[in-house]
Amino acid sequence: MTAALLALLLTPLANAASLDPSEIVHLSDQQMRGESSYSEMTMNIVRPEWTRSMSMKSWTKGQELSLVLVTAPARDKGSASLKRQREMWNWIPGIERVIKIAPSMLGQSWMGSDFTNDDLINQSSIVVDYTHQLVGQEPYDNEATWVIDALAKPDAPVVWSKVRLWISQESYLQRQVAFYDEFDELVNTLKTYDVRELGGRAVATRMEMIPADKPGQKTEILTHSAQFDFAIDDAFFSQSQMKALRD
Repeated sequence: MTAALLALLLTPLANAASLDPSEIVHLSDQQMRGESSYSEMTMNIVRPEWTRSMSMKSWTKGQELSLVLVTAPARDKGSASLKRQREMWNWIPGIERVIKIAPSMLGQSWMGSDFTNDDLINQSSIVVDYTHQLVGQEPYDNEATWVIDALAKPDAPVVWSKVRLWISQESYLQRQVAFYDEFDELVNTLKTYDVRELGGRAVATRMEMIPADKPGQKTEILTHSAQFDFAIDDAFFSQSQMKALRD
């Protein structure tokens, strides 16, 4: 083997060793949400005996503000979830109640899906509440990815003890995410597909959250439209706005 060929083969490994995994995770978060974001989605909750669908709208600003609104079906319409910094609330219009999401509730199912409250409205936690280690490089969906382990910081208010991320080396999208509990047991795996350009950014328009121990069960989110990096006031992310939003 020539020296030139050997150097070519070793270059990816050398580059990987020099990368800052925390910076990769930060860039990934920025790629997926930007300075602000708005998206319209359908969530399909799939069970062996039935399937239920919901339509949703989602807004984010930075890492600290997010709001998710359910727009259909009629029985769930108007339900909303809000995050401001480290505080989170759910609005249930049927009983006209705002419920504060305590840290002990972060791991509970969001609207009966396989996503938790933490997954849906506390996504940026992976940037600030975890340390990051580059553990390798693997292909996913015909795309080169960095494989990074995110390990929860001591006393961090998070659900998952470890999160393994497969981050695209081209788009910085999180193409696959595996969630582990405090016993290092795999609980859920998020898989993403159908990357397209929406709002001027690459977006994985289909994602599936698959529980490790529940055969035939998953939750799918389809993203139909998205916008990024527009002006939106912090005051939009408020309990009064959460109650007032309509389809």
